[in-house]
Amino acid sequence: MLTIGAVCEAGKSRLNKTGSWRDYYPEITAKCTGCGICELFCPDSSITIIDKKCIINYDYCKGCGICANECPKTAILMKEERK
Repeated sequence: MLTIGAVCEAGKSRLNKTGSWRDYYPEITAKCTGCGICELFCPDSSITIIDKKCIINYDYCKGCGICANECPKTAILMKEERK
């Protein structure tokens, strides 16, 4: 139980690799221009743009598809995860 004004330790989401939860994963095609829209909309911060290339950290990507939906070049395809 916390007392009034107490501070609890922050969550440790980086310790929990949540990528195993997904049923679909995003695949970047050659149409990607590195515009960064996908990075902006990713709710898990799993996407970074490096040298005008989209890099996805699949350890944390939950396969929500928001990146594919928001991509103006339709350069991200959602593929079924094979487990």
